[in-house]
Amino acid sequence: MRISTFWYCLKQGIVNICRNILFSLASIATISACIFLFCLFFALAANVAHGAKIAQETVGISVFFNDGMSEDEILAAGEEIKSWSEVREADYTSAQEAWDTFKSQYFEGSEELAEGFENDNPLADSASFEVFLNDISDQQKVVSRLEAMDGVRRVRYSSTLAAGFTSVGKMISLMSALIIGVLLAVAVFLISNTISVAAAFRRRENEIMRYIGATNFMIRAPFLVEGLLLGLFGALIPLGGIWFLYEKGVLYLEQNYSLITGLFEPLSLRDIFPYMAGGAMLLGVGIGVVVSLVTIRKHLRV
Repeated sequence: MRISTFWYCLKQGIVNICRNILFSLASIATISACIFLFCLFFALAANVAHGAKIAQETVGISVFFNDGMSEDEILAAGEEIKSWSEVREADYTSAQEAWDTFKSQYFEGSEELAEGFENDNPLADSASFEVFLNDISDQQKVVSRLEAMDGVRRVRYSSTLAAGFTSVGKMISLMSALIIGVLLAVAVFLISNTISVAAAFRRRENEIMRYIGATNFMIRAPFLVEGLLLGLFGALIPLGGIWFLYEKGVLYLEQNYSLITGLFEPLSLRDIFPYMAGGAMLLGVGIGVVVSLVTIRKHLRV
């Protein structure tokens, strides 16, 4: 494409937007609302996934075995657990290690009190495995399998945390799909009407261009540029808003909902903004160009 052709298409696309300023502003506002919600749900989903990852790495399932089981039997059971596809890691803690940990925590500064148990470990039957999963959503399934194993006395785990991350993730996915879908439909409708009105304004001019030999590209390009600019503006505005609001939102959570931020540290803006911006630009520009292309084919058959 020659430079002069590029500037002509860009100029005419801007002219089309200015001619239909109300439709154009409505289209940009709707795309902006859609993409703002996309960015919001993207940030929520990314942080929920981050929290689930932290939980998978730090929250385990404790497995205790029946009294009288030998260490070899316990280790054999541990090898079976490690072989499961859902299990990322299984760490063994012997009865002596459990007692040493207990002493360091509860007899600190009064070690002489623990000397009476030197030859009689009160935690002799407390050997255990700490099981960590690849996906925390598999927790209940793994717990059921552990409880059904021979020799397992008790399985201790946090069902609330796993269920919380799983249910929140599903809720965010459903809400984002529903709301963004509705706004996308409205944006498509408005952009289509904007391009249709622009085509009606330029119908006579387009007929003359066709008669003097203008290509389909030269006739359609200004309308594609119009749709591209509408989508571009509709993406840049909410991205700017998210840029300023995200850090303030994280700070608000830290100050008022320390229970949440105590479980995991929210992702920083620099960690998620490149992916968010890429998705937003693709969504906004894609909507504008595709809708413009489809609409203009219907209205420029001169």
